[in-house]
Amino acid sequence: MEEVSEEPVDLVERICAIDIGKTTVVACARVPHEVKPGRRVQEVREFSTLTSSLMELSDWLRCQQVRKVAMESTST
Repeated sequence: MEEVSEEPVDLVERICAIDIGKTTVVACARVPHEVKPGRRVQEVREFSTLTSSLMELSDWLRCQQVRKVAMESTST
């Protein structure tokens, strides 16, 4: 069954999707384009799961002004 709603969908302006593995984390950030209104820029980066690398990921997301993160873990 499909649910229909008249409510507008909220667009998250700055978001990141993260895929968590045993040894690596792959992050894809989508943010507004700096000079083209209505367009978005996507950047994918890979980090290790060591604490120093995760701190680097945190710094990158902060610099991109990402406010929401979606995570998926594919390993056991």
